[in-house]
Amino acid sequence: MFYTVRETALKLGIPSSKIRFYDKKGLLPFIERSPNGVRIFTEDDVAHLQDLLVLKDSGFSLKELAEYVKLEAEGERSVIRRLEMLEQRYNEVGSEIARLQGVLEILEKQRQGCIAMLEHQANL
Repeated sequence: MFYTVRETALKLGIPSSKIRFYDKKGLLPFIERSPNGVRIFTEDDVAHLQDLLVLKDSGFSLKELAEYVKLEAEGERSVIRRLEMLEQRYNEVGSEIARLQGVLEILEKQRQGCIAMLEHQANL
C-alpha cells in the first residue's frame, strides 16, 4: 500500500509541511515519487519517518539527523558510528529522565502538602 504526504501526515499525527520540510532537508532520500511527481510512501517509509521523528524528539538536531540518514545509507559499515550517536542520545535522555524524576518527586511532595492543608481546613 502507498500513501501520499497528506495520508502519511495523518497516519503519524504531524503536519504535511513537516514531511515536506524533512524532504527538502534531504532527510527522506528513500521516498519515491510517482510519474507525476507526487511523493509516495510505503509502510516501511512511514515507519522509517516515524523513527526519524522519535530521534528528533529525543534531541537530535537536523544536522545530526542528516548525518544519521547518510550513515544509514552506507549500511553495515557505518553501524559503529550510528551506535555511538544512539548511545550518546540514550545516555542524555536517561540523564534528563533522572533529573525530571527528581523534579516530579519535589512536585509530588509540594502537592501532598497542599492537599494535607486543604484536608485540615475542611476538618475545622
